[in-house]
Amino acid sequence: MKLLRHGETGREKPGILDADGRIRDLSGHVTDIAGETLTPDGLARLKAIDPASLPLVEGSPRLGPCVGQVGKFICIGLNYSDHAAETGATVPPEPVMFMKPTSAIVGPNDTVRIPRKSVKTDWEVELGVVIGKTAKYVSEAEALDHVAGYCVINDVSEREFQLERHGTWDKGKCCDTFGPTGPWLVTRDEIADPQDLSMWLEVDGKRYQDGSTRTMVYGVAFLVSYLSQFMSLHPGDIISTGTPPGVGMGQKPPLYLKAGQEMRLGIAGLGEQRQLTEAD
Repeated sequence: MKLLRHGETGREKPGILDADGRIRDLSGHVTDIAGETLTPDGLARLKAIDPASLPLVEGSPRLGPCVGQVGKFICIGLNYSDHAAETGATVPPEPVMFMKPTSAIVGPNDTVRIPRKSVKTDWEVELGVVIGKTAKYVSEAEALDHVAGYCVINDVSEREFQLERHGTWDKGKCCDTFGPTGPWLVTRDEIADPQDLSMWLEVDGKRYQDGSTRTMVYGVAFLVSYLSQFMSLHPGDIISTGTPPGVGMGQKPPLYLKAGQEMRLGIAGLGEQRQLTEAD
């Protein structure tokens, strides 16, 4: 299934794509693509519904973040060996973990606002993992049983805030609009291998990132297990798993976003995003 949320910001309705790629409204069955809806039982109930029986959503509505009411937005840094190399960093002996606030989450095609005093706003296409079953101290072998599905994330980052303003990375990761998520949540049964997905990102029509989840240092199953040793993961929590090479910081010379540009990005089987940038 491809689950989504459509409508005005803060008033999104749950939906599903039908076999023809049209949006069908799920409001008569669930209140949101969140929480209990993402559990194995919740997804089984949705799977039993014939999308053709649902109301058709006319026109081209705004797509919201594909998951609502997110509790935790957990990110993994330096998780692609080729990306670590381009930034001059060393692959860490354990995953680097940081958090984005849920206030950073926006829809897949919403505007990305460049923060005031920013000089190094950067792009990062990433595989998002959405939790569907509470995970605490789970083994790597059991980890994928706790995943509801996958989505595209743009982990927008302000590198000066992140790396030059002292303290943790969070300063450069937390800004409003720095977490476009979607367009849809693709349930786990539709993705044969999350470690074999091509991914790409373009700025103003030029492709900068052209990678694959094959080069992840720590795979999805390992990350879910690893994070569950430190915290409980709950349905609707999102893990953003790192980015392949081609970020602006890695260009020679470095290249960063300015107002008035367009980002397009996508992951095989998970859809595409498009964002315009503007000054905050």
